[in-house]
Amino acid sequence: MAARFLLQRSTQRLLLSSRSVPAFSSPFLCRAHSLGPSDDETYQRTTVSIMKREANNGIMIHSYSPMGFNIDGNRVFGPCALIPPAILQWSVGSSEDITEESISLFHMLEPPIEILVLGTGSRVERLNPSVLALLKRKRIALEVQDTPNACATFNFLNSERRLVAAGLIPPSYSRALEVKQDESGDSK
Repeated sequence: MAARFLLQRSTQRLLLSSRSVPAFSSPFLCRAHSLGPSDDETYQRTTVSIMKREANNGIMIHSYSPMGFNIDGNRVFGPCALIPPAILQWSVGSSEDITEESISLFHMLEPPIEILVLGTGSRVERLNPSVLALLKRKRIALEVQDTPNACATFNFLNSERRLVAAGLIPPSYSRALEVKQDESGDSK
């Protein structure tokens, strides 16, 4: 505020305006003229031509349930493998079924994926150390999460156009919010 007052006073003008004036406004910092459409050599309008619209962000997981997944309007029942742009049934029943053989489809891809996101159901489960070693040898980063978080991580990485794949096991049915009744019929 003090700097603006000093600069305004030093120009020997008194500004009576409700508009705020930039702190370092000075007649010496102004142009002598402004460019306009008549200045053909110095003034050119910018135009943008869209040659090709950007492709969509690949597949996205819209919802999940204990039955399966809704992926771009496709209902997938049971565990699935997402290898954009493909959606495949994945023959695993639980995290114990994730073996070197069951993840072989992820490391045989060309171009190779950067990140594999595994959703292990309702909770994060430990994987067999041989699976971890195989993915490390193939230079594939692994993210093991519960399925809800794995879905969000896959969507985020896929929207960033990363070379990502996912193996997802549907979460189990949760009874956490159910009203329990005792034998007398009273709810707890």
